[in-house]
Order: sequence, then C-alpha cells, then structure tokens
Amino acid sequence: MARTQRVTLKEIAAQTGLSLTTISKVLNGGTDVSSTTRALVEEQLRRSGYRRRKSRQRREYLEVVLHELEGEWALAILEGVRESAAQEGLAVSLSVSGDRHAPGQEWMDSVVRRAPTGVILLFADIPPDGRERLKARGIPYVIIDPAGDPAEDVPSVGSANWSGGLAATRHLLELGHRRIAAITGPETVMCALARLDGYRAAMATARVPAAPEWIRFGDFQRDAGERHARELFRLPDPPTAIFAGNDTQALGVLHAAMSLGISVPGDLSVVGFDDLAVAELAHPRLTTVHQPLREMAEQATRLVLQQLEDPHPEVTRVELATSLVVRDSTAPPRRGVESRG
Repeated sequence: MARTQRVTLKEIAAQTGLSLTTISKVLNGGTDVSSTTRALVEEQLRRSGYRRRKSRQRREYLEVVLHELEGEWALAILEGVRESAAQEGLAVSLSVSGDRHAPGQEWMDSVVRRAPTGVILLFADIPPDGRERLKARGIPYVIIDPAGDPAEDVPSVGSANWSGGLAATRHLLELGHRRIAAITGPETVMCALARLDGYRAAMATARVPAAPEWIRFGDFQRDAGERHARELFRLPDPPTAIFAGNDTQALGVLHAAMSLGISVPGDLSVVGFDDLAVAELAHPRLTTVHQPLREMAEQATRLVLQQLEDPHPEVTRVELATSLVVRDSTAPPRRGVESRG
C-alpha cells in the first residue's frame, strides 16, 4: 500500500514512454490527447495504483449525477444533498447523463476536468474503469439507492427494500386480503426485485399462493401502474389489493380504479412505496412505505466527505430502515369477496 501511494506522474511517464505533459493532460481531462494514448495512460494509472494527493485548488462543490431530472424522488434527494452540503460550506451542481444503470462516458470524460470535491450518483452502479479514474484523481464518490448490486468496494447508501415490500404485503394480509397483486419496477432493477421478494416472502409465510398473473413488472411510471391495474381488473378473479412498487405507479392504480368506478378502499386496497409528498395529497390518501430519502442524501454527503480524510473508510455501504405509513387507501376486503379466491 505504501508503494502505490508514493507513485509519481514522472514514474508513470517513464513507464509509458510518454511525456510528463501528456500524462498531466490525461489526468486532468485534456481533450487534445488521442484515444489510444488516453487508454494507455489510464491503464498504467490503474496498474500503478496512482492516487492524486489532495489539492487546495479543488473547487468547493459536490456534483450530483442522475439519468433524468424528473419526479419527487430525485428532487427530495437533491434537496437533502443541498442542505447537507451547505452545512459544510459546499455548493451543489447537477449533471444529467446516461441511463438508469450508469452515467454516460461523456460525463466521465468531463468530470475529471471539473474536479469537484466529490460526486454523488443516482445510478445502479459505475463501470470499473470509471471507478478507477475517479480514484486516481482523488475524487470520492457515493451511489444513492443502488438500483443494481454495486461491487463491494463501491460506497453506496440505500434503503431496506425487501423489508419494505414485506411490511406492505403483511399489512394487506392482516387486513384480510388474499388476492394481492404486485406491480413492481423493471426486472433488471435490483430494488424492484427486492420489493417483489418481500411481497413473495410475506405471501409464502402466510401460506397464500401468489398467482403468476398477479405479478407485473412496470417501469416505475404512472402509466405502467394504470396499464397493469386495468389488466388485473379484467381477470376472472381480480385482486382485492395491489402493492405498487412506488408511489408513482400507485397513483396510476388509483386513476385506473376511479375511471372504472372501483372504490378505493371499498373495493380495492392500494399500497405504494417511497412516501413522497404526493402520497399525502392523493385521494384517498395513500398508504405507503416510507423511504428516508433526505436521510439517505445526508448519509451519502457524509460518506463522500469522510473519504476526503480516509480514502478507505470502514463503512462503505449503508442501508437505512423503511417503515409503513398507513393512511386511507387500505381497508379490509368486503365481506364474502375473498371467499371466491
């Protein structure tokens, strides 16, 4: 470990046969370097374990990166980061790049030039070469609510998705529902699968079979919740309750039910996930699983700043508890309805 910390740019230049100026250009995100040369230098930086020392010239701000600026979820995270950063005298900048899984290459090429104090990413993961580039330049990073399964050495902050799905489904079971459907997120997103696994565990523990047609994969958008709900309502024995993988899809379920004259919670109980502000404003008010978004943002900010002092902190993965918030969209099924299931 001591050897990798002492490696210098002069040594990198000697190892690659390139000039010190070229090495510096690559390290600082210069654009006037060929892709072949850049790849050679990046590989040698990775092999040598080069880590840039702290720089007093680094800009005093945190950069938040996400794939789309849409929805209350992202806004709640951004506000939490902003408040936490302000307490440390830091500003916050925003970048939109890539897809749900990872930021785009163009962002990775430019962030090394900006050299922020740290980076907070709202993605499933960050590619291995991206991790190495950030580490080599001494830019700490944290992933918030990893939708995938990041590597063990990737700092991340998330919430207890499995136990949230379990609590939501148990609530419906305790009310007396047996025909309970689940509309989760994409099959490629780990948090969607974790919430669904919580649903399945609750159903299995209660010895209630979960019919395959009751389980639907959406995209966490309102249209998906509405579309799948309409399909579920057309089943010979439609569900008396639906657990939606997030509040946005739950709103779609409520809209579908209202348009078809299905009373909530009289004919159908609905549970969401996230506890966004809209859950309290929905009609009826939405029973949902509270995800501590502000606290997640605060923890991520702390973890980024901690890495400035200690590049190898003992705790790199934080999972915060979720909790059920019962409102008006859930109630026992009408008498006799479940007997047909």
